[in-house]
Amino acid sequence: MGIEKGIFQRTELLLGNEMMKKIADTRVILFGVGGVGSWCAESLVRSGIRHLTIVDSDRICVTNINRQLQATAQTVGQVKVEVLKNRLLAINPTAEIQALQTIYNKENSDFFQLDLYDYIIDAIDSLENKMYLIQTATRMPAVFFSSMGAALKMDSTKIKVAEFWKVQGCPLGAALRKKLKKSGLPAKKFLCVFSDEVLENRGKNASCGTEKCLCPKAQTGPGDPNLVNHEWCSLKAQINGTLAHTTAIFGFTLAGLVIQDLYKSFV
Repeated sequence: MGIEKGIFQRTELLLGNEMMKKIADTRVILFGVGGVGSWCAESLVRSGIRHLTIVDSDRICVTNINRQLQATAQTVGQVKVEVLKNRLLAINPTAEIQALQTIYNKENSDFFQLDLYDYIIDAIDSLENKMYLIQTATRMPAVFFSSMGAALKMDSTKIKVAEFWKVQGCPLGAALRKKLKKSGLPAKKFLCVFSDEVLENRGKNASCGTEKCLCPKAQTGPGDPNLVNHEWCSLKAQINGTLAHTTAIFGFTLAGLVIQDLYKSFV
């Protein structure tokens, strides 16, 4: 028995051989591999996805360790997508993982060739870039799924899925709807993972505690290994508290939406 056959033996037992072939042939691109996206990527590969492109500009900061799969005390300062790629290949060495250290935005959107993918997944933090990805991805043949805000959440039972215009109680969802009504509506409906729980930050913001933070400066090119190291957190308008179990469930739910959508053609 080949290693890939062995890896997915229990998955195939549930889904069947033809479904596993379909999953293996599916092409997915995932934008953002932080607290939500990193767990989404892991679940996709463990479920049999072999063709996965992961996009994120960041390096790992010590403040990522509480919630991001690839963030450990040993990986601080390393490129997020590269560390995650190595992790995913350790799970399935036959997978084809493309790691792009860049930001998705209006200026470089053509670089990603979104029309080549079956599924596009949004786990982006930036409101502007998230909005533009929604506008662009919904014009593609691919199925599109998006994560709303996963910070300031604790109750995992409140995490749910709804069509974008029916998302309730999520400040990020409300902000996106407002901006999209002004700049251009999505071309088609799409499902979102969200929670209507909004807690308050009870602690105070502080620096990451390192002498030289290794978070990168934002950049717009299609990947640049010579990114200038930059203290990224101070550029954010608001930093909110997060917990691993909620961000992970957001990510796992996104991955589950892909597998469930594929499964529909077999039942």
